[in-house]
Amino acid sequence: MKVLVFVKANEDTEAGVMPSTELLAAMGNFNEELVKAGIMLAGEGLHPSSKGKRVQFTGKAPRVIDGPFAETKELIAGFWIWRVKSMDEALDWARRCPMLDGDVLEIRPVFEAEDFGEAFTPELRAQEERLMAELAKKT
Repeated sequence: MKVLVFVKANEDTEAGVMPSTELLAAMGNFNEELVKAGIMLAGEGLHPSSKGKRVQFTGKAPRVIDGPFAETKELIAGFWIWRVKSMDEALDWARRCPMLDGDVLEIRPVFEAEDFGEAFTPELRAQEERLMAELAKKT
């Protein structure tokens, strides 16, 4: 199964406070363990929401909203995509993550083709497979 691991934002990440060298080194070591174990598929940190935009779909035309966004606790400061055997395995890895006191990780399963049932027709499956093959060539 694939999971998306969100690193939740806090006041420091939203203020653009960069992590210490020690935390960067610890995170680099953790990421290296994830890669060696075949768990990590992707991962990135994100700039504060003040550098972001939201596109809200209401009415006739989408509306663009400039950051920063309120409710820091609802924002994301970074993410990983992991391939794990189970949610328990994801939790085991998350517990080892070098985070600061008060930091929060949120782990959510990624939909797999079989989750969509009959709505995911053979034609849609073929399209998805073609797109994934194209992506694989580019990366």
